[in-house]
Amino acid sequence: MKRVPIITAEEAARLVKSGDTLLVGGFGMTGNPVHLMHALAETETRDLTYVANNVSEPGLSGGRLLRNGQIRKAIGSYFTSNPEAVKAYQAGELEVELLPQGTLAEALRAGGAGIGGFYTPTAAGTLIAEDADVRVLNGREMIFVPALRGNVAFIRAWRADTAGNLQYRLTEQNFNPAMATAADLVVAEVEEIVEVGQIPPEHVHTPGLYVDYLVQATLTPEDLGSSASVKSGAKKVDEARLHMARRALQELRPGDVVNLGIGIPTLVADLITPEHGVNLHTENGMLGVGPAPEDGGAMDYPVNAGKIPVTALPGASYFDSAASFGMIRGGHVDVAVMGGLQVDEHGNLANWAVPGKPLLGVGGAMDLASGARRLIVTMTHTDPDGTPKIVRDCTLPLTARGRVDLVITDKAVFEFIGGQLTLTELMPGATLEDVRATTAARFEERLAAIRTG
Repeated sequence: MKRVPIITAEEAARLVKSGDTLLVGGFGMTGNPVHLMHALAETETRDLTYVANNVSEPGLSGGRLLRNGQIRKAIGSYFTSNPEAVKAYQAGELEVELLPQGTLAEALRAGGAGIGGFYTPTAAGTLIAEDADVRVLNGREMIFVPALRGNVAFIRAWRADTAGNLQYRLTEQNFNPAMATAADLVVAEVEEIVEVGQIPPEHVHTPGLYVDYLVQATLTPEDLGSSASVKSGAKKVDEARLHMARRALQELRPGDVVNLGIGIPTLVADLITPEHGVNLHTENGMLGVGPAPEDGGAMDYPVNAGKIPVTALPGASYFDSAASFGMIRGGHVDVAVMGGLQVDEHGNLANWAVPGKPLLGVGGAMDLASGARRLIVTMTHTDPDGTPKIVRDCTLPLTARGRVDLVITDKAVFEFIGGQLTLTELMPGATLEDVRATTAARFEERLAAIRTG
């Protein structure tokens, strides 16, 4: 039986050379090899291409390398979570390649499987895909994405045996299993190392053949950054947003697999009870998401896509990011409820690029918008200055083309019926005249037998 060398974090850091492409596991700080990264931050290694979902948090893990100027280029899906990454990009100190989160996971999986690349419908027709090879496959426009590989992968697991077999805990899988397959040299930072046979074969998530070195390192709450503990205190939510959340909840059916985006959609989760029979999916690797715990944090609980600790309902399951986005792209998620910046009369959605901000964070939005069977958008009817958000044609960068099924605003509900934007309901306190005056898109009206409050 293979026996994997056990080394120190400092010895592992010396395995990374200047100019290397480094794969770094983790979703935020969950499943992040923070001790390996901090050891690397103490070296003179420079000019790294850093591949990860994001650049961690300011001063933590990849964020520490960023402060040191050790990262030349970052490839990932959501860099706006670290404001120092945004500043470095704006100052010309950091090159960025932005990929949708599911595309990132699949590119790593493909790299580890010896596949040169793949075609995906995610991001078709958007700015991210403007230079890609585009083909129509099975009636859908798809773009080609090359596989991703690295010289070295730093990953984090909960437990390893001396043969290098790895077991992950809760939502700590995320990008780690794919990255373990996609690098020439793999170092796994683990909480515990046990003898061969102490991890049952059916509990091995990453076989030891992928792992070259082990580093034992104990995780502390300080290593987890913003996920360390549950945020206490009651939310203050205005009634209009609650109306939108309640109206979105009415669209969910028992047995539905549902993914809720950030913003207004997160309020829907607070309204769901066991009686609704809804199965919540979070793209970082969990099905069966329950409410937030009363206390504790990511040391004790899984986290959702907002990096907030949650509980697991009976029957819940955990999986890695590549599997999670396979569920999404494969049409196994029934409903996605997402926020929006603009929706147009063609069913196009724009929700990832904020005007005046650098285009550095798409996350899983494009995957969900193009992959879910049904897409519901919740948003205010206008911007704060009164500018309509339901428009003839989106002027902001698109998230997905022709995928929106239902729009719920603080003033109205619109459906796409036969491809036509159709007003079907007025929200409490709204008038038809006001909706007409604040909607820039052309729409039909079918209000006769519809609720108006």
